[in-house]
Amino acid sequence: MFKTRLLSGILLVLIALVTIISGGDILFATVLLISLIGMSELYKVLKVHNTLLGVVGYAACIVYYGMIRMGRADMVTLLTIAFLVAIMAVYVFSYPKYRSEQIMITFFGLVYVAVMLSYVYQTRELTQGAYLVWLIILCSWGCDTCAYCVGMLIGKHKMAPKLSPKKSIEGGIGGILGAALLGVIYALAINQFASGADANALEYAVICGVGGMISQVGDLAASAIKRNHDIKDYGKLIPGHGGILDRFDSVIFTAPIIYYMLVMVVGLK
Repeated sequence: MFKTRLLSGILLVLIALVTIISGGDILFATVLLISLIGMSELYKVLKVHNTLLGVVGYAACIVYYGMIRMGRADMVTLLTIAFLVAIMAVYVFSYPKYRSEQIMITFFGLVYVAVMLSYVYQTRELTQGAYLVWLIILCSWGCDTCAYCVGMLIGKHKMAPKLSPKKSIEGGIGGILGAALLGVIYALAINQFASGADANALEYAVICGVGGMISQVGDLAASAIKRNHDIKDYGKLIPGHGGILDRFDSVIFTAPIIYYMLVMVVGLK
């Protein structure tokens, strides 16, 4: 199992390197595909993945990404309203085929998976996005690794004992501080080796620290949904890791937070 998990992890890193460095259409198509798979995994929880509701959800995801690609973010509110009307129409005209909670998860899936993950691509499109987008990875996967190590060494107080018994408060704090430290190291590294980069180490530390804190909410949120529905993993796409949502649960929450901190706090466009 360890070997399988390790090899899958290496492959994920390689895919991330190729797609994120490439940016543009390659990253756009990759994030769109990941979003569609992630939505399918979530929809399977309440068995709407291969129904008309699911099709409407996938279509809304594709339309949403089309709007983002064409720079029409101003149309997203209209899409949200149209999507809600569409799934409610399916609900009432096929009643009682679907339950109300299936309608809710169909709507939730678009926002929780597609919209949130789209900020990986949107961050890459910012000024100096080729450097900044990696903050999302540092905050999510870096925080997770640091939290695990610190928790194993000194973790005593449970963070969420009923939800995730192995996670500790000490590990959570260690993850946040570790993410902040990684932000500082990353800022110093790109200033040293990247031409034209002007990274502020303190800003990167704050961004990664906040992102690391939020990433833990994303991790626990994904676990809570699984516990509520008595499932171990969302899927089996990634051997040793589970599904897309099992591996990208923290990225889902971190990506929009990093994007808006860069736009609203740092002032990037």
